[in-house]
Amino acid sequence: MSELALFGHDLFGEAIKPKASGPVAERFTFPPFTILDARGGEWQDRKTAWKAIGIRSEETRENVTKYGGVTSLGEKDTSIFDPVLCELAYRWWSPYGGQVVDPFAGGSVRGIIAGAIGRNYWGCDLRQEQIDANRKQADEIETEQKPVWVCGDSMETLDSAPPADFIFSCPPYGDLEKYSDNPNDLSAMEWHTFIAAYRRIILRSILKLKENRFACFVVGDFRDKKGFYRNFVSETIGAFEACGARLYNEAILATAIGSASMRVTKQFDSGRKLAKVHQNVLVFCKGDWTEAARAVCK
Repeated sequence: MSELALFGHDLFGEAIKPKASGPVAERFTFPPFTILDARGGEWQDRKTAWKAIGIRSEETRENVTKYGGVTSLGEKDTSIFDPVLCELAYRWWSPYGGQVVDPFAGGSVRGIIAGAIGRNYWGCDLRQEQIDANRKQADEIETEQKPVWVCGDSMETLDSAPPADFIFSCPPYGDLEKYSDNPNDLSAMEWHTFIAAYRRIILRSILKLKENRFACFVVGDFRDKKGFYRNFVSETIGAFEACGARLYNEAILATAIGSASMRVTKQFDSGRKLAKVHQNVLVFCKGDWTEAARAVCK
């Protein structure tokens, strides 16, 4: 599927492409700045167009449990990965026709969009019902490449993953959202156990990443049950750098206000807590960044 088909076709059968706002956006889809504004009209229009092709990433997440009533994205009851951010990450930091490996592949978005814009995708998730839902959606949507999902523990399945041109994922935010009672599910672990397992999965992922390539994790700090931040962003950076993948880019994804407007008064009045409406987009490089950039631009 070409990106131009996202917005339909005109009377002459030509794919419609909305005019980008400025030469930088026209060249890179959106300006590659350290603030990515997902609240703007162009972003939201593109997000709507992506969802209209049949992506239903919220399926199988009806029974997700949360504490504090706050989700990782600050939008809906359950966090759904932003398809526009996904598209940008692939276009900016992975080569066309390259292999994407996703060690936390809950939801269908990253796999379907990878296939739609000519990337090969391999993702792993513990829950068979999620894998089945992802495959069903992929079968219903025409893409250049068919994404591959496998069911299992990333601690084990990453050994059989293909060599990666790009590692891309959004890990569980500790036990903020609990996806299952499986003891191997990171979202069901105590914090210290979670971090140890998380670091091992990052190590296995980086071992699969080819030399001179990029990796990207979308994360955000979140509060523990006592109300203090976990410092998850720093934990993620430390885990990657311990594996030899250096922090290369960091961006803030400014997300829609959503339900934050309803809860901010109570949480600020009672505890002076700011409503979180952003995530951190962390990009790492394994090896020589000049060679990694050259590989993407071929």
